[in-house]
Amino acid sequence: MDTLALSLISAILMGLGATLTFDLWGVFLKQAFKITPSNICLVGRWLRYMPAGIFKHSNIASTPQKSAECAVGWIAHYLIGVTFASAFVAIVGNSWLQHPTPLPAIVFGIATVLAPLFIMQPALGFGFAASKTSHPAQARLRSLLNHTAFGVGLYLFGLLVNWLLWVLA
Repeated sequence: MDTLALSLISAILMGLGATLTFDLWGVFLKQAFKITPSNICLVGRWLRYMPAGIFKHSNIASTPQKSAECAVGWIAHYLIGVTFASAFVAIVGNSWLQHPTPLPAIVFGIATVLAPLFIMQPALGFGFAASKTSHPAQARLRSLLNHTAFGVGLYLFGLLVNWLLWVLA
């Protein structure tokens, strides 16, 4: 198999795994600290309104629900994770895939927090960096920790993919 195909397969597996890590982190926070996880269905609602030309909401939570919004949200959530992982693999290259280290993955995961803070939250009506929420600092910290967990997941699944490639070689 050529290098590009291996990089793509690696990115897909890492993206799925890192997003799963993000989600498991949310489950942990909910169970351990009663912190409500991100509502991925709201992402689906936002996306379901886009064909009608509606890209920004005053408050997505008060916007009427759309059919299949949860399914659309979850699919988009994992596709976004795969897209971020693909960008990460494109940036770090095959040398990182052959010898994964935590720092680049975690730094990249932290950098991905810019997307919700400056794109998603404003578009959903929560303001830049959750400024219109009841507890902006808490929402920002939760976003930062979630995306740090994504970065940890990139590293862990980078290790797993590296090991699988070694085993299958």
